[in-house]
Amino acid sequence: MGFRLPGIRKASKAADAPKGYLAVYVGEKLKRFVIPVSYLNQPSFQDLLSQAEEEFGYDHPMGGLTIPCSEDVFQCITSCLN
Repeated sequence: MGFRLPGIRKASKAADAPKGYLAVYVGEKLKRFVIPVSYLNQPSFQDLLSQAEEEFGYDHPMGGLTIPCSEDVFQCITSCLN
């Protein structure tokens, strides 16, 4: 049994992200999350984006942003944004 974070969605296909959402890859296993684009304006999420820029630059070959933090940290941060 699991729980679902309201702001995070699952896409129907690996490459799909519904309108208004984007794919990010998180953690060592690069777990894919589909998040609302509104998160991009949030200071706590912008901190994650800055970390991603420092670590990866603007090259994200997975097709979505790669966020350099653990899944637990990511879920904690995004749960506060809902």
